[in-house]
Amino acid sequence: MSNADTLRQLHQEHLSNYNNQEQQAIELMGLLNKLYNEQDVQVTLFGETLGTTSVGQILALHQKVALRDHGAKSIDIADTLAMVKVIAESKDIQAARIDVGQLIANDTDVQAALKSVNNAGAVNGATDVVLYGFGRIGRILTRLLLSQASSAKGLQLKAIVVRPAAAGDLAKRISLLERDSIHGRFLGGISIDDDNNGMVINGRFVQVIYAKDPSEIDYNAYGIDNALVIDNTGIWKDEAGLGKHLQSTGVKKVLLTAPAGGDIKNVVYGVNNNTIGDDTIVSAASCTTNAITPTLNVLNDEYGIENGHVETIHSFTNDQNLVDNYHKADRRGRSAVMNMVITSTGAAKAVGKALPELSGKLTGNAIRVPTPNVSLAILNLNLKTAPKSADALNEFLRKMANSSTWQSQIAYTDSTEAVSTDFVGTTHVGIIDAQATILTDNHAIVYIWYDNEVGYSTQVLRLATQMAGISYTQIPA
Repeated sequence: MSNADTLRQLHQEHLSNYNNQEQQAIELMGLLNKLYNEQDVQVTLFGETLGTTSVGQILALHQKVALRDHGAKSIDIADTLAMVKVIAESKDIQAARIDVGQLIANDTDVQAALKSVNNAGAVNGATDVVLYGFGRIGRILTRLLLSQASSAKGLQLKAIVVRPAAAGDLAKRISLLERDSIHGRFLGGISIDDDNNGMVINGRFVQVIYAKDPSEIDYNAYGIDNALVIDNTGIWKDEAGLGKHLQSTGVKKVLLTAPAGGDIKNVVYGVNNNTIGDDTIVSAASCTTNAITPTLNVLNDEYGIENGHVETIHSFTNDQNLVDNYHKADRRGRSAVMNMVITSTGAAKAVGKALPELSGKLTGNAIRVPTPNVSLAILNLNLKTAPKSADALNEFLRKMANSSTWQSQIAYTDSTEAVSTDFVGTTHVGIIDAQATILTDNHAIVYIWYDNEVGYSTQVLRLATQMAGISYTQIPA
């Protein structure tokens, strides 16, 4: 057989194999949709949601997510399909989040795992959600909420509140949601409903409400009640200001997407979300606090942290100027797209609110740089117990990233080619860059990438889910 014939045969084998995988992905999508709609069961692969809208995305995720404790072997979609078929046959499982990646990696008997769960009849209700503000975070939250398969349960986006504006505002808002310079086009259908002043996004109507002040809105008039308001304007950060939302008719709780002051709890999901209780106003802290606190948590638990410094190399934000102009804050009046700008950050101090044992032990600063998204946090730490080596420290962090406990908050890369744009759109809160880890005796320097828009927004929605009283059985626990 000639070399050309061999290559043609190889090409045909690869194509045939991929076509077979495509058919399996199509079958898998049908099962995933059915599980989500009928039983409120969502299937993940090492913490990443298996999408139900794209064959290519499902196959790419299987190639991307390796059985990390088993070399570079990727999970075969056939194994995932076989496991999801077993899950779909179990009609008693309701309101669950099942990670097939962890089940496969640990050779778990899925039938035994499902039988051990007693949640027959478990049902989550629907909670009305209002987004107050429609900037970067507001639009990312909208994308995340409405990219999922439609369901009558869980978080239901019912309205978006913005300031009164001139004619044509609604069309502008829709265009900004549909087209994004960083995250690309929205993969779904969006249309305008002029008659009812709203948007129809993937078949779901979302009311647009114009208001100057939260307390003046009667949400009941729009068919909204007991709502969770997610305030992403950053205008109000204390109880007096955020309490205006609770004066509105139809609002039950408020979640702020920024650090809060006073007695309002600053919560990092996965770290101190068990402290919420019956609080009606909660802060989701900042993107940087969410990115670094999980890693600081596991490092403190394993080695102990004496003290340290956090430096964030942060993408510029909308409050900076494109060109030099007046700004009330120091240095931020200088052009964001031409300068690195040293500024303050409250992230290090805020860590102490989520992890009281680190209160007062960390200092912090930030450098705003001319990139529009994805930031980098550098943890400069003095540890109580010195790891044996940088490799040992990285191995510990890799295991934490692969654990079912931390896989949604912590990710890990050892690529020698990773750069910031590689992490645009990642739903993990912080990605440890193993190649950059430095260890000298008990002095460790750890680098953490984070998409300061999408990664943070996934944490906000996890917190919103808890505040809404929505809970899921986790398999494996």
